[in-house]
Amino acid sequence: MIPLRDANPSYRTPVVNYLIIASCIVVFLYELTLGPYVGEFFLLYGLVPARYFRLDVAVHFSLIEQIIPFFSSMFLHGGWLHLIGNMWTLYIFGDNVESALGHLRYFLFYLLSGLIAALIHLITNPLSPVPTVGASGAISGVMGAYMILYPRARVLTLVPIFIFIQIVEIPAFVFLGLWFILQFYSGTLSLLAGAQVGGIAWWAHIGGFIGGIVLLRFFRVRRWR
Repeated sequence: MIPLRDANPSYRTPVVNYLIIASCIVVFLYELTLGPYVGEFFLLYGLVPARYFRLDVAVHFSLIEQIIPFFSSMFLHGGWLHLIGNMWTLYIFGDNVESALGHLRYFLFYLLSGLIAALIHLITNPLSPVPTVGASGAISGVMGAYMILYPRARVLTLVPIFIFIQIVEIPAFVFLGLWFILQFYSGTLSLLAGAQVGGIAWWAHIGGFIGGIVLLRFFRVRRWR
């Protein structure tokens, strides 16, 4: 399923959401200038689980060098499709969550969702030498918050059924609930297989989504009557 848009207008300019999207695009354009050295760039600024769980690897990095990837990895992407898919999803769901939380709260919420996603990925793939990059963990947190805040908002969705394509409007809780089930199913398979299925950090998505739901309790603006 691919979200095309939501029928849920935002009444506040999502400044932070736009800045995050712009930052990811700028960083990706910089990646394109690195040519064959982009792999080294990912090893330095992507999240590599082995750097934290293998002592023979960890000793080569300072404390600050170990902390930076938890945040820098959120702004890196492995290709155009990776970037476009993530930014489009953030564009659809992020504006309303920012409107509900406020600009500063939303920025902190986004970073913490990404941090939780990163930690869950490390725990479930402790010895992996493969750098993980992408904003999808943080975006999963935004999606989790959206499902709680706007469960009945309509999401125009492209649904491929075998060789046919259907475009339907479905409630957000259905779209996001099915998305989460797919992530959990694929994540479970990856644990059983002992590797990331399809090269995707499924447990980062799962951790980010659940983390976003939990964090919402602390970040949501309370209106007193």
